[in-house]
Amino acid sequence: MMILWSCFAAYSFGQQSSDPVIENIIETLAANQSEDFDYSELIDRLNNYRKNKINLNKTSREQLQELYFLNPLQINALLDHIAVNGKLIHVLELQSIDGFDLETIQRLLYFADINTPSGFENFSFKKLFKDGRNDLMLRYNRYLETPYSYTIPDTSSKSRYLGTPERLYTRYRFSFSNNIQFSLNLEKDPGEKIWNNSDRQSGPDFVSSSLYIKDLRRFKKIVVGDFALQFGQGLTLWSGLSFGKGADIFSVAKQDLGLRPYTSVNEFSFFRGLATQINFGRFDFTPFISSIRLDAGIDLNPLTNAEDISALQQTGLHRTANELNNKGRIAQTVYGGNLQFNEGKLSLGLTAYHSHYSQNFAPGNSLYNQFDFSGNQLNNVGFNYSYTYRNTYFFGEIGHSLNSGLAYVNGLMSSLSPTVSLVLFYRNYQKDYFSFYNQGISEGSNAVNEKGFYSGLQIKPDRKLEINFYADVFKFPWLKFRVDAPSNGYDVFSQLSYLPSKTTRLTFRYQFQNKQQNADRNTVTDVLGFVKKSNYRAEMAYQINKAFSLRNRVEMVQYHEEDAKIRYGFLAYQDVNYHPLSARLSGNMRFALFQTDGFDTRIYAYENDVLYGFSIPAFQNKGVRFYLNARYNLKRGVDFWLKYSYTQYNDQTSVGSGLDLIQGNHRSELKAQVRFQF
Repeated sequence: MMILWSCFAAYSFGQQSSDPVIENIIETLAANQSEDFDYSELIDRLNNYRKNKINLNKTSREQLQELYFLNPLQINALLDHIAVNGKLIHVLELQSIDGFDLETIQRLLYFADINTPSGFENFSFKKLFKDGRNDLMLRYNRYLETPYSYTIPDTSSKSRYLGTPERLYTRYRFSFSNNIQFSLNLEKDPGEKIWNNSDRQSGPDFVSSSLYIKDLRRFKKIVVGDFALQFGQGLTLWSGLSFGKGADIFSVAKQDLGLRPYTSVNEFSFFRGLATQINFGRFDFTPFISSIRLDAGIDLNPLTNAEDISALQQTGLHRTANELNNKGRIAQTVYGGNLQFNEGKLSLGLTAYHSHYSQNFAPGNSLYNQFDFSGNQLNNVGFNYSYTYRNTYFFGEIGHSLNSGLAYVNGLMSSLSPTVSLVLFYRNYQKDYFSFYNQGISEGSNAVNEKGFYSGLQIKPDRKLEINFYADVFKFPWLKFRVDAPSNGYDVFSQLSYLPSKTTRLTFRYQFQNKQQNADRNTVTDVLGFVKKSNYRAEMAYQINKAFSLRNRVEMVQYHEEDAKIRYGFLAYQDVNYHPLSARLSGNMRFALFQTDGFDTRIYAYENDVLYGFSIPAFQNKGVRFYLNARYNLKRGVDFWLKYSYTQYNDQTSVGSGLDLIQGNHRSELKAQVRFQF
């Protein structure tokens, strides 16, 4: 009991800092993501629950799934405990729930409580404006050096960036409890114009907004504007935020959230229109309709003399004349619905929707593109299920693109004992399965043309030690990019976390990947060779006192292609975090050393950033990196953030390439942000 009380106090103190709990959750989920992955949607959601805590006595399975760090077995155990024993009287009861260790309880109490108000209790418009919270944030950042593009004269015929070098972001949120939320995002990327005037759009480069209403009688959710849909295991329909394999072995079992407002600045994979979730007893029905314009490359078809879509463009960048020309080039209309049946621990879902595009898709000319989608209309249907029997959670989904292929997954998650948990997951994605909103768990970049079996094990012999392990064996029945024959491989991951004391954590990680790709050999025909990659990581995080904490990490990569020399990558850094209780000033800094043998041995590392920001740079070649990130509370409701980062590369005379080329051996960035809460 005293241990839990001390943990609760520590996390209450943590609320005065720059969200170390949220940063830890993101870094766990971000194990295999790239540097351009957008986490703002998750950061936004977790920060909202930090302010408007979940009432555990009135919560739902779906709301608990939004926290991501709770797996299905833990959620079922919590809901079963309340159903059998009645409402929680005190947070100390959480210790008695199966699967709830101290770290889980610590995290949960950061976002939840047992007495917070929920729902439209005694709602009135007077309360709406009196108790509603406004949050306005302005952010500015840019590289301090001038890239090559901005030195090209306006009169030149060369391709160049037409806008200014800074990134500008404006974010506004209004919320009333967790039941009414309005969001507005305005963003301009580096190189884009501050204000566009074109045939397809006039105004800021990217504008996104939504109004979200929750638990209004039969209407469990209503979203007007931009929204995301997440059903089943991600095969049939899943837009917005999604994670794959990572340090948390339970993440392969996706926890669908259904309808969500879209609050990210990612300019792809969302819907724009109207959607709602209506409850009919054991059934939930979610109809939706969306109409939006998408960026796309267009090629002239020599046979029909028509303009066909060569590829959808997902970067959201509109800097050059060509990128602006492709902006909003095609119209997309999507409509359909999901019907969900829930009875106790059984959940069944049926999803069906129709997608229509203003122009036809043209498959690529390469042999591996032979089964790509063509045409301008696509119908998708899918069925998903989940069921909990005692200590085992079963889940799966089958998706079908009509007149073409199938994709399906089946898995289970089981608590074999209080200290051992098991995850098994099988997937089969046919080469001609099409879904523009398919984010199933996969080894490849898309959940198509793949078969695989994943097995994971988590062992917690005591409260100080945790071991996570998984092995994933996969094969690709058809050709892929840079792989001119059917291929196979495997991925092995292990991580040990040890807490010798309340203020110290040691983490050791090893990952080995073995895949096939075209071998670099002088042969008449292409042959495949295995590419082996090993990652080693050791990390120590510890609290010095109530104000200072430190983190040290050493990571090494070993990369070996057949008949080629082994290449290496190395990274070491020191973090210093300063978060004194109730102080106006807080912040953190890092000093990193890195040396890698090029692109294939690059190493990603999550960085602290300004609030709602994220940064996961790739360390490549040889050099040093330093950043300083600070937050200052000017007065109640007004906060200011400033981040400065500097990277120096040894033995280089320039940084970057193409229009982003910077002369010199260093690159520095400044990021400033101010937030007003009222």
